[in-house]
Amino acid sequence: MANPLDRLSLPQRRAITCLGILVWLGFYVCVVAALAGFLHGGQITALIFYALAGTLWGVPIIPLISWSENYKGKKKRK
Repeated sequence: MANPLDRLSLPQRRAITCLGILVWLGFYVCVVAALAGFLHGGQITALIFYALAGTLWGVPIIPLISWSENYKGKKKRK
């Protein structure tokens, strides 16, 4: 039986993705802000923490964007 999410139109997929990104970022910001309160160390520790926190938020979003644009379902043109 086909997955109902496979039958969504591109605008519907993009709307779901947009909502998912907003929810994820809200959660991520709260977690990072809470963890930042536990930082003990110097400026290098803070620099490393914020550099990682500032870049790692995008990793879980990549599969969501791929799904929304249906990269695997597209056929390559020759």
